Amino acid sequence: MSMMDSELIQVRKDEKLNLFTLKPYLSDVFKTDLTNFKLMQFGGGHANLTYLISFNEMEFVLRRPPIGPIAPSAHDMKREHTVQKALNKKLTIVPNSIHLCEDINVIGTNFHIIERKKGYVVRKNFPDFIDINKDYINNLTFKSLDVLSFLHLVKPCEVGLEKLGKPEGFVERQLNGWEDRWKKSTHSDELYYAFDKTIKHLRNKLPNPQCASILHNDFKWDNIMWSFENVTEPNAIFDWDMCTIGDPLMDLGHMLNYWIDDKDPIESKLITSMPISKIIYPRKSEIINYYSKKTGFNVENINWYYAFGAFKLAVILQQIYVRFLKGQTSDKRFSNFDKRIEALIKRANSIKF
Repeated sequence: MSMMDSELIQVRKDEKLNLFTLKPYLSDVFKTDLTNFKLMQFGGGHANLTYLISFNEMEFVLRRPPIGPIAPSAHDMKREHTVQKALNKKLTIVPNSIHLCEDINVIGTNFHIIERKKGYVVRKNFPDFIDINKDYINNLTFKSLDVLSFLHLVKPCEVGLEKLGKPEGFVERQLNGWEDRWKKSTHSDELYYAFDKTIKHLRNKLPNPQCASILHNDFKWDNIMWSFENVTEPNAIFDWDMCTIGDPLMDLGHMLNYWIDDKDPIESKLITSMPISKIIYPRKSEIINYYSKKTGFNVENINWYYAFGAFKLAVILQQIYVRFLKGQTSDKRFSNFDKRIEALIKRANSIKF
């Protein structure tokens, strides 16, 4: 495949869209007859389904929730549409959401249409056209932190998102909510009780947030697209359906769990979504210090957020893994998630805070 379509695959057979209802709907939305209509699927991502739709020499992205039962308030396309439309005015690397469809008769669920951005995404491997060296890695690292820092310093009222979340009591609600999701998604007694000690410790040591920021809530490298022309320049940030207002260190703690450096134990390779063939990434301490300098936030209590992030990520993976076990998705990428979850349980239960 060329650079332009390396993210694209043919639509998976169990994730097809009803084109008999979708095409007339899009024709009405865009006020035109559709010619040369094509549908492809973006192969990355683990939950929400993302497609490329092209017609009349135009390209757009369609996002919908995953197939199967969905937890209440999860995979919220209306939220994602609202957030992207608002943030795009202040942060143009957030792709603009053009249209929200809440009529489930079209494809069986709600969805939204987003502007198409082009670039490359770093997943488990770096693209072949990239010269991997320390300068390149450092540029990606600190420019991604620049984006996160900028987001956290945007006042919600500046972009009309002041009603997006309830910052008062946010941290405790997050802990309670993710504990509930863990208990509901586990499929064995051993897993059910795996986090009890850590959750109790997290609850006893609840931090007091320094401020209320706009949170991405799943900030990591494979949710960032980089420019083809300037390979260290970010040009899109994806996956905004969990965006809310709350403690900004939640985002940092979450990102640190996807990160890997040369001081991490071997099982960290199971957890990270980053390439592991050449681990020359800045250490977590450098990331924490850089973020603190950019935002002015106190990060003395970052280990609490790091432990919570490990717990939260384990829940996210468990929810996906249960869908795989129940046959609600046949995506083979999920088959080893039990090993990743075991590694996260070990990490969360060993962090001192």
